[in-house]
Amino acid sequence: MTGTVPAGRLGRDFHLLWAASAVSNLGDGITLVAAPLLVASIAPDPAAVAAAALAPQLPWLLFALVSGAVVDRLDRRRLIAVVNAGRAAILGALAAAVLTGTATVPLICLAFFLTGVGETLVDTAAGALLPSVVSPERLEQANSRLSATFVVGNQFLAKPLGAYLFVGAAALPFGVDAATFGLAALLLAMLPRRPLGPAQPALPAAARRSLRAEIGEGLRSLWATPVLRTLAACIAVMNVAFCAAFAAFVLYARDRLGLDEIGYGLLLTASAVGGLAGSALTTRLRSRFGTPALLRAGLLVEVGLQVVLGTTREPLVAGAALAVWGAHAMVWGVLVVSLRQRLVPDRLRGRVNGAYALADLGGAALGTVAGGLLATATGSVLTPLWLAAALLAGLTAWAWPRLADAAAAAPPGPGGPPS
Repeated sequence: MTGTVPAGRLGRDFHLLWAASAVSNLGDGITLVAAPLLVASIAPDPAAVAAAALAPQLPWLLFALVSGAVVDRLDRRRLIAVVNAGRAAILGALAAAVLTGTATVPLICLAFFLTGVGETLVDTAAGALLPSVVSPERLEQANSRLSATFVVGNQFLAKPLGAYLFVGAAALPFGVDAATFGLAALLLAMLPRRPLGPAQPALPAAARRSLRAEIGEGLRSLWATPVLRTLAACIAVMNVAFCAAFAAFVLYARDRLGLDEIGYGLLLTASAVGGLAGSALTTRLRSRFGTPALLRAGLLVEVGLQVVLGTTREPLVAGAALAVWGAHAMVWGVLVVSLRQRLVPDRLRGRVNGAYALADLGGAALGTVAGGLLATATGSVLTPLWLAAALLAGLTAWAWPRLADAAAAAPPGPGGPPS
């Protein structure tokens, strides 16, 4: 290992990172489907379902900034491996509780909260690590590969599999997720310990500033970059709206669309079909239409999804809308993360990623709370959909001219064939 990033291909180190992401995303997707089914079987009301959905999101609201600063202080590879091992232990304990019939809604929420704390560290570290594993001109290719794997594992395969495993044995999905985290930890442990990219001078512990000062530097860096500032505001509002609308989606699928557990899993798979297409086409779409046009189109898709779901009772129509949304979500995600990786220096990458994640997943947590409260207070799972549509329409009008900055920040790269 020379410490340099291979310029002509993605390389062995990327493939280790990719494999770890693949197996953990499969397990996460299985739990994402099984968790609301488990909670609904114990306490079938919108507030309980929303509480379980909120539990893994809340740590982003509480710890995203701190996790970003921690990521910039520690060996990112080792941090991801250790935290994944801890998440495996937590989910193994939850599977045992479900198996013995001792699982309660508070216990389920606690387990998901703790794994969510781990996620704030793992996801922030992985995003900061990637630019030192692949060359700059291959960031879109690498991010597209990771996004496609996320779609296939987390959404396409895991959704029906999670529902199927839950029907077979309620504890099984959580045991499988624990095993995937353990395997991911082993794969990440195989990455070299030495820095993979240009070395950054390490500060001795005595010379480090406080976490508060380091967090402030990351926030200022994000705020000082207009396109990143706009995108952070967009993702915050988008996720407040989306998660408010989807906080009790399992009840929407059952009561409005008439779907059972397997049907619910298949409905969620529709977004994966679109997402897979979106991740495969991102580089080509960016070359043809440019980053600003694709980001603006994504805002229109966000509004359209809420309107369609609010008006239809047909599972096929809802599935088609989710497929279009899934394609947009993958395109948006690849473009935005690649912009951030290009514009932010390595020493600040963890903190800026943490600040962006606060807007991203902190917005999701607030939306989940709002959606659960609205659905409970109004007795309708449609109210959050229509309020989300109105909020997203306002966001589109505000962000439309500001997204022009993305053109200068995203020069086309040379690309290249897959490795």
